[in-house]
Amino acid sequence: MLVDGTPYRTVDWKDGQLVLIDQPVLPHTFSRVSMDDHLQVARAIRTMVVRGAGAIGAAGAYGLALAARQAPNGDFDAYLAQAHRTLADTRPTAQNLFYGLGRVLAAAQAAGGGERPDDARDAALTEAQAVADEDAAACEAIGHHGAALLEDGVGVATHCNAGWLAFVDWGSALAPVYRARRDGKSVHVVVDETRPRSQGARLTAWELAGEGVPHAVIADNAFGHMARQGAFQVVIVGSDRVARNGDVANKIGTFGRAVIARHLGLAFYVALPSSTIDPDCPTGADIPIEERDGDEVRWTWGATDDGGFGRVRTVYDGCPVRNPAFDVTPAGLVDGLVTEHGVFPASSDGVAAILAAAGRL
Repeated sequence: MLVDGTPYRTVDWKDGQLVLIDQPVLPHTFSRVSMDDHLQVARAIRTMVVRGAGAIGAAGAYGLALAARQAPNGDFDAYLAQAHRTLADTRPTAQNLFYGLGRVLAAAQAAGGGERPDDARDAALTEAQAVADEDAAACEAIGHHGAALLEDGVGVATHCNAGWLAFVDWGSALAPVYRARRDGKSVHVVVDETRPRSQGARLTAWELAGEGVPHAVIADNAFGHMARQGAFQVVIVGSDRVARNGDVANKIGTFGRAVIARHLGLAFYVALPSSTIDPDCPTGADIPIEERDGDEVRWTWGATDDGGFGRVRTVYDGCPVRNPAFDVTPAGLVDGLVTEHGVFPASSDGVAAILAAAGRL
């Protein structure tokens, strides 16, 4: 996707380093950070310098490839196993992270591991690059399939950020919007803030502006009112993990949007690459829900009047808070799973069909 006319990937590899867009400073500053150490990558994932399902998966894959480069010949396998654990512990809910790490680790082991460390290093990097390229291609295909669901003049609501910043390129929930727009359709997007980190207001709106897509940011609590007023006809969200039965884990607040959409008879779709499906997870009840630092709720970050970037506390000093990062939307509230292989029912049979199309059964 383009930033001021220049194409970028959210997760990129250049000159032996992983290059990430620094997301916490958006939309006020666009900058990229480079890293050549897997511990830097783990920190970037944990602190959400990089965030979003596919972006985390690709960053984790490259992080493990960096660990393979760092691993000493005499202790290669143990070093790589520890790096795998370190990277996997950063975000417990995001399935793409475990998918990317698993593929790179398997590639390194298949190439000989500690018995042939140079071959293993090459294989790890090649596999990480494949994970990133496949993520971008899958999201572009999601755009094609999802755009067919959007009529000219439609209003679309989304939640959090599931655009190209959340993946290597294109995105999941926003890919159909971008494709429809490039196909000449008129599309307007309603963007909720998505507290507490405001990924909708800060990231999604910035992306849409860059693509020239008409949009409006609303307060989270305005979603139901705007839906009843007819501001949008379709809701498309992303996902961080999908269970075998079609239950969907996504950014906290997604469940409530699905309930409102069902009550009002609005279409509710979940867009995701097949790599987001966890075939070992039977239902949404089995998905671990990450609870993040309470300071994300206690404080709000933003641009200041003097041109700086800082935070202000929004609750009294010492206020107890809870900060679950995700919730689970039951499959029965989802009208379809939009994937790179097409649109499927949110059900056990639908998920099985997606996995079969992806060659993962």
